[in-house]
Amino acid sequence: MNARTGLDLVIVGAGFAGLYMLHRARRLGLAARVYEAGSGVGGTWYWNRYPGARCDVESLEYSYGFDEALQQEWQWRERYAAQPEILSYANHVADRFELRRDIQLDTRVSAATWDEAERCWRVSAGAGAPVAARFLVMATGCLSSANVPQIQGRESFAGKSYHTGQWPHEKVDFRGLRVGVIGTGSSAVQSIPVIAEEAAQLYVFQRTATYSAPAHNAPLDADFVAHIKSDYAGLRARNRRMPAGFGSNMPRDEGSALAVGAEDRARAYEACWQRGGLGYLRAFADLILDQRANDTAAEFVRGKIRATVRDPAVAQLLLPKQTIGCKRMCVDSGYYETFNRDNVHLVDISRSGIEEITPRGLKAAGREYELDRIVFATGFDAMTGALLRMKIRGRGGLTLKDKWTAGPRSYLGLGVAGFPNLFIITGPGSPSVLTNMIVSIEQQVEWIAGCLDFLRAQGRSRIEASGVAEDQWVAHVNAVAANTVYPTCNSWYLGANVPGKVRVFMPLVGFPPYAEKCNEVAARGYEGFALC
Repeated sequence: MNARTGLDLVIVGAGFAGLYMLHRARRLGLAARVYEAGSGVGGTWYWNRYPGARCDVESLEYSYGFDEALQQEWQWRERYAAQPEILSYANHVADRFELRRDIQLDTRVSAATWDEAERCWRVSAGAGAPVAARFLVMATGCLSSANVPQIQGRESFAGKSYHTGQWPHEKVDFRGLRVGVIGTGSSAVQSIPVIAEEAAQLYVFQRTATYSAPAHNAPLDADFVAHIKSDYAGLRARNRRMPAGFGSNMPRDEGSALAVGAEDRARAYEACWQRGGLGYLRAFADLILDQRANDTAAEFVRGKIRATVRDPAVAQLLLPKQTIGCKRMCVDSGYYETFNRDNVHLVDISRSGIEEITPRGLKAAGREYELDRIVFATGFDAMTGALLRMKIRGRGGLTLKDKWTAGPRSYLGLGVAGFPNLFIITGPGSPSVLTNMIVSIEQQVEWIAGCLDFLRAQGRSRIEASGVAEDQWVAHVNAVAANTVYPTCNSWYLGANVPGKVRVFMPLVGFPPYAEKCNEVAARGYEGFALC
C-alpha cells in the first residue's frame, strides 16, 4: 500500500465483477475497498427483482469457475436460476471469502479525478472526503443504469409506476388491477407472463416485436449435476473456447444453414427449439454472419409465433421484422402463450409511440388507456450509462464524457487513453454483453490482476492505454461487427434505445480471439500501454 494514497485499489460496484476483483486484489496483498450504491451485494441481481426475473444462461455455467470448492459446494436448483437464487449465491460468495469487511454499501461514487502530481485517483464516494487510491477499477456493470423514458406527463400519473431495473424489494401486488407494461425486451418477456396471472387487465405497449425462444426451465437433475461437477474444470475450459463463453455442451452444427435442404434445416431448428434457450442461434454456424442464413432462422420463429397465438391479428403484430439476433434474443416461459389470455391486450405503438402519460393512465395509438399501475420495461443505458453518470476526470481535466462524445473509445475495453491507472471490467470494446458475463468478468479480472502484479514486480506506478492502440482497437471492433448482422437494426448494442446517445456498436464479437489478444498484449509487456 502506498502511504500517500492509503489504498492500492478503489473498486466501484459490488456485483460479480467487483466481488471477484476484490478477491483477486487480496490474493495479491493489495489494499482495496469496494464502494456500492446499493444496500447489498449482487449488482444487477440486487436491483432487478421484477416478477419472473431470471438468468438466460444456464445456472451451472452462469457461476464462478475460479474456486473448485465453491463450485462443488453450491447447489443450483433450476436450469435457469431465478433472481432470488442468484442473489443468494452472490451473498454466499461474499461471506465465504469474507469480502464484506472491505465493501462499503449505500455509498455512491459521484466523481473520480486523476491527480497527476501524486499519481493517484481521488474518488468522491458518499458524503465523506475524497479517498485516494493508486488504481481505479470500474466494476459498474453493463446493464446497471436504468433507462427511464422521458414521456410527457410521466410524473402526473396518479397510480404507482415501476422500472424493472429499479424494482421494490417488497412484493408488488397486481391482483385485480389494470396494468400497463411499456416495452417488449428481456425484462418484459420475463415479467409479462407472471403479471398476467395476477392482473385484472394487462396492456402490453409494443414498439418492436421481439424474438424469444422457450427456456424449458426445470429443476436440475441430480445425475446431470453430478456429471457436470465430475469435470467442472473441463466444462469451464471448453466454454472459454466458445464464441460467447458458454454452451460447449450444446449440439452445434458447424456448417451453413444454406448448405442443407429445407426439411433438414427445419429439423435442426426444431431440435434447438425443443432444447430451449439461447442455443437456438447455434443451430448453424453462419446465422450471425450471413443474412440469407439468418432469414431462415427468423422465419422458423415467426412460424412458431403463428402456431402459438390463436388470434391471427395479434400473432401478426408479434412477428418480428428485424434480423434475428441483431437485438439480444430473449428466453421465456410462456411469453407468446400469454397473448391467448382474455385479460391480455397487445397495443401497437410502432408508429406513434406513447403520446402522453396522464393521471388516469396513458395515451397511445389515439386512445387513452385507464391504468392502475405502469411498468417501464425500457431497459438500460447499456455499457456506458453507469460510467458517464460519474464525473471521471483524467489527465489535464479531460472528462470521460467529453472523451466519449462521439462514442465510447477504449483499448481492449480495459483501458482508456488519457485516463492512467483506470481499468474497466466488461467495458465497451470487449465482448461483455455478447457472452456469458461471468466468463468475461473472470477473464478480465484475472488480466487486471496479472497486470497489477507485473507493475509491482517491475517497480512501475502508472499504466495508460496509448492513443494509437486505442484507435486501432476501435477500428478492429467496428470491422469485426461489420462482418456480422449485429449492426443491421437499432438495438441497445448501439445505444439506439437512449434518445441522443451516439449510435456506435459497443461490444466486440467473439470471446476466444479477444482473450487470446489480451494474453498476447500481456506477454509482450503490455503492448499498447505506456508504463512508467
